[in-house]
Amino acid sequence: MKISFWLNGVYCQEDVEPDKMLLPFLREKGCYSVKCACETANCGLCTVLLDDKPVLSCCVLTVRADGKHIVTLEGLQEEAKEFGSFLADEGGDQCGFCNPGFIMNVLAMLKENPAPTEEELKEYLAGNLCRCTGFMSQTRSIQKYLAYKKSLQEGGTKG
Repeated sequence: MKISFWLNGVYCQEDVEPDKMLLPFLREKGCYSVKCACETANCGLCTVLLDDKPVLSCCVLTVRADGKHIVTLEGLQEEAKEFGSFLADEGGDQCGFCNPGFIMNVLAMLKENPAPTEEELKEYLAGNLCRCTGFMSQTRSIQKYLAYKKSLQEGGTKG
């Protein structure tokens, strides 16, 4: 089946099998930030943005991307680097395996809700699993990142 879509801002046309899942398709296209872990839509490691909404690529058929914009971490390098520095500063990147899916969800959340409460943060990120931490360092990193973004709007700098 022929589909057309935008992958990280680049228009593409591909022939795909009707039963091919988006996760392996994206990895074949060189998007190695999209990781396979649970294969049961429970861990969040395969999160990508489909028309600006986070989806688990392990349970989305590639044909569903027809006419849509797909963004992976490879397409959000600047934003990911900026937030990733806060994540590292708080020790939230111990092994790093969950980081791509986590970062994708955080960036999607901030587009949808630029000033979430701590409860909204926990609710939005509930589908992300991390085996190394208890999410305290991730929560702190998000809160500090939000404060940083707010200070930029008010004319400040990181620190």
